[in-house]
Amino acid sequence: MHLSAAGLSVEPALAPAAYDVVHEALEGERCVILDGGTAGGRARVSADALALHRRYVRAGCDVVSTDTRGLLSTAPAGGRHPRWPELARRSVGLVRQAVAKERREGEVAVAFSIDAEIDRPDGAETIRLLGRALADEPPDLLVVEGLAVMGPTLHTTVEALMAIGLPVWLSFRRCRHGLCGVYGQHWGGPEGDAFGRAVRQFEELGVGALLLGCIPPDHVDGMLSHLRDFTDLPLGVHPNVGYLTSDGWHVDAGAGPDQFARMAVRWREEGAQLIGGCCGVGPEQIGAARAALAGRPRGAPRPGAGGPHELGGAHVAPPEPWVDTAGRPLYPLAFPDLVTQGDVFAPSQASYLVWRHLFDEQVGRGGRCLDVGCGSGLQAIQLALNGAEHVEAIDLDPDATEATRVNAFRNGVVERVSATAVDLFAWRPEARYDVIVASLFQTPVDPVAAMYAHRPPDFWGRSAVDHVIRLLPQALADDGVAYVLQTSLLSQERTDALLRRRGLRARVVDFALLPVTESFRQSAEHITLVERMSDAHHLDVCGEDVVVGYLLEIVHRR
Repeated sequence: MHLSAAGLSVEPALAPAAYDVVHEALEGERCVILDGGTAGGRARVSADALALHRRYVRAGCDVVSTDTRGLLSTAPAGGRHPRWPELARRSVGLVRQAVAKERREGEVAVAFSIDAEIDRPDGAETIRLLGRALADEPPDLLVVEGLAVMGPTLHTTVEALMAIGLPVWLSFRRCRHGLCGVYGQHWGGPEGDAFGRAVRQFEELGVGALLLGCIPPDHVDGMLSHLRDFTDLPLGVHPNVGYLTSDGWHVDAGAGPDQFARMAVRWREEGAQLIGGCCGVGPEQIGAARAALAGRPRGAPRPGAGGPHELGGAHVAPPEPWVDTAGRPLYPLAFPDLVTQGDVFAPSQASYLVWRHLFDEQVGRGGRCLDVGCGSGLQAIQLALNGAEHVEAIDLDPDATEATRVNAFRNGVVERVSATAVDLFAWRPEARYDVIVASLFQTPVDPVAAMYAHRPPDFWGRSAVDHVIRLLPQALADDGVAYVLQTSLLSQERTDALLRRRGLRARVVDFALLPVTESFRQSAEHITLVERMSDAHHLDVCGEDVVVGYLLEIVHRR
């Protein structure tokens, strides 16, 4: 007597003779042939379904599955088919009818197919009702297909299925890379031996066989050898060669009967004891595989085997490095090693925009450079890494200049970077610079909202940017260039007028879409006012506020 997950005792039924034939084939080292795809789990009980089952029986299958994979799943309307118990019984009878018409009674086992969705909170009650529905005309075994994640209730679900009293097979979407999908996509990282240990527990529960299915054929390779280290269960494969695309149903061109038969031989040589197919695999492929496998002994596991999809599995040499046009490595990206301290801001999306241009164009090589508003020192350090002769970094916050010095040391450029805490508006340049970089705060703020601040906030958000522009004529060397970040919250017209007045000209060398900051949210009402009064703007992208950041390259007007 078995105890089900629902706490009810269920007397196990004796496995019909057809399953004994399958068991004897496995014991005798003969490959058990499974069927292929049916109608996609729509629980068809029709003349067409009968004809398809008969074709699989004629092809030499030892096991033919009912077309019920989606029968116990939740329907789109929120419930299962109201007559699912009747459909379950009729689907078993339909396969038995196909077997009888081909005169192979006692030779072909009927597998009742169950989708992995049975492993859900209400699964125990569904399984109890399923056992009652199949009691009068039971199949020879139950097979749960499409299993992926090893959820916390799976063991309880399997125990409840076994309590029906029929052999239970489990089919997983797994490859050597972990969780795998019908298109070959990977849902998770490598799991080491976690799946193998779980399979061992299923064996101890009394599961009859373990299958790998609903994955592309090349993802099967290597998995059987891996699992054989953990279990003595019969292992099988039934991959798919077809799937839905935007153009409709697609079957791989290289998966005809001859090609599928060659794949089946390869799986047998790796140790497969049960071989069949899933979506896209039809009676012709199954028949060809059966003929090719006739009399072929099971091969020994080959440790370490793996398909080309597996990370590192197909490489005999390191890949060609990804580099930029200057030959500098991009993978991993040589981004400066930074830490921050106090209230110093970590680099923002705007900072990355400036950094990317300095990195790409190797700005600063051999020159004297200035970083205005250095923060954690990202731009100053990149200029030094590019080969600047010296970089002077200034910031109002002493913590920022200290962080810049620390980070310059971490990146090996401390002897070429100096950092000074100074008020930008009181600062006067003591030299002319070949490169000046400035990425500064520029959010419009209502002065009345912070009227007691040490320095009144800027109505237009422009004060720091405008002051840098005013300093450029005396701070830039004759052939010098400045890179100033300006967001779309500032007026282009105002910037252009100020540049012309100072004998400067600018062009946009890059731009990026920037997420809004907390200061934007706090000043949202005032920003709306500024945008009505000028050409300042921001974007509304699907209901989300987005600011455009422009990197301006500014030089003396010729």
